[in-house]
Amino acid sequence: MHDSEALALSAVLLAAAGELTRRIDDGVTARGFEARPSYGFAFTRLSRGGATVTELGVHLGVTKQAASQLVDELVRQGYVERRPHPGDARARLIVLTERGRDCTRAAEEAAAEAVRAWGEVLGEERLSALYAQLARIAPEGPIRPVW
Repeated sequence: MHDSEALALSAVLLAAAGELTRRIDDGVTARGFEARPSYGFAFTRLSRGGATVTELGVHLGVTKQAASQLVDELVRQGYVERRPHPGDARARLIVLTERGRDCTRAAEEAAAEAVRAWGEVLGEERLSALYAQLARIAPEGPIRPVW
């Protein structure tokens, strides 16, 4: 693949990711949640049993201070709560509240709608093949916002 083709492929992949993020954000908003795309990136980590602020910062690729500010915002919005950490008395575990889990479900529904639209364009077989190929390239992410 020539450099110009690689750049074009990169642009198309980034555009697809941006469009997907926008559609999920719009779908979450349409379902009655005030959220920003960065919330969803945090929820991805928190939905696996919670995380400390430090762990969340690592997941998001931001400083502990930036992660702490995001957690403060998420607490104010009612999406997460701080709990005592079961294994470290000095740490707090950040976990999703019921509202946070509801927002996550809204994002899942919006993502499903967006992907269904891709299936209408590509066909289910090609969409499945696209998923399989992309999963080979980036099987576990990281899924991070671009700040």
